[in-house]
Amino acid sequence: MAGHSKWKNIQYRKGRQDALKAQRFTKISKEIYAAVRRGGANPETNFALRAAIQKAKEINMPLENIERTIKKATGELGGVTYEDVVYEGYGPGGVAILVEALTDNRNRTAARIRHLFGKYGGNLGESGCVAYLFALKGEIVVDHEDGVDEEALFSAVLEAGAEDVDTGESESLVTTPPDAVEAVRTALEKRGFRVRSARMTRVPTVSVTVAGETAEANLALLGALEEEDDVSEVYANLEIDETDAPTAS
Repeated sequence: MAGHSKWKNIQYRKGRQDALKAQRFTKISKEIYAAVRRGGANPETNFALRAAIQKAKEINMPLENIERTIKKATGELGGVTYEDVVYEGYGPGGVAILVEALTDNRNRTAARIRHLFGKYGGNLGESGCVAYLFALKGEIVVDHEDGVDEEALFSAVLEAGAEDVDTGESESLVTTPPDAVEAVRTALEKRGFRVRSARMTRVPTVSVTVAGETAEANLALLGALEEEDDVSEVYANLEIDETDAPTAS
């Protein structure tokens, strides 16, 4: 789906797996830290923290790492302080890009993000230049591993307050208003559906179609932004023309 922050066609070399694993741990640790600072250390009452812990478990982060990060955020352990920063800009062809970061040094992170935009033919813009093109939504992924009754799923999510369901072969993507994601998740689990993940995301309200070298340049920029240590999420409103889709290397 356009606008999602995970670009499946950007492949990494096998020799970098250990480095990437450490990078993922760092990113998730920052998310846990920020979630605790914003909403407290109880995952039962802090949805953002619960979602971050779930992501940490999905990448097999050790429990001690999670607990240590929570303690740092509550002040039980010493450590750096992170803050949320949002960067907005344009990729080649006028693609809107929104970057969410967690940083302990705003100047360092801003310089790195600006450099990457320029390197790949984009431009870092002013605050507010593209944010209005993205709507905050809840996103729930329902696993089909044990099979799923699509009619029952559709009925359950609509009753719980969801907006849409996009069903595929192995999973369904449920979209909700931002204030309904937790209620919908709970309703689905009570009905016996297997919820793989639940989180807040940003969905583009309009899209820009790109192809060929322009598409390749945008994918390269998005990949580079996602690799940046301080970046937690990247959103873009591009649609790739499937008749001329780039081939990742």
